[in-house]
Amino acid sequence: MSHFEKKCVLVIDEKLPLGLIANTAAILGVTLGAKVADMIGDNVVDGSGIEHLGIVKAPIPILKGTTELLSNLKDKTMTEPFLDLIVVDFSDAAQRCKTYEDYVTKLQTMSKVDYRYFGLGIYGDTKKVNSLTGDIALLR
Repeated sequence: MSHFEKKCVLVIDEKLPLGLIANTAAILGVTLGAKVADMIGDNVVDGSGIEHLGIVKAPIPILKGTTELLSNLKDKTMTEPFLDLIVVDFSDAAQRCKTYEDYVTKLQTMSKVDYRYFGLGIYGDTKKVNSLTGDIALLR
């Protein structure tokens, strides 16, 4: 499948404070960048000879979500038609932890009803990503 048949979106709770929206987007982006190597382009040398590290090859729309939409969207991504998508989530459970080890310990004792999603990053087949997110407006 070529890069153009793939799509990446972030869906973030629009009611979060601006700083937490930015933090959520950064965490989702870093995780997706680590999991999907072909998302990042090669380094580029500009006309002055300065090298710039590669950035994402395609736009990543940031869409506005709600607590309910994010939970429902996460549930849908765990159904048979969407199991091949790469989905990363960030929740209040993660945001409240000081270390990754704390997060692991905490999440292993929690049920889905005990935390709320702040955002989801979804990457995969364009048609599948569009079928999940095509009706969601941009976060502005």
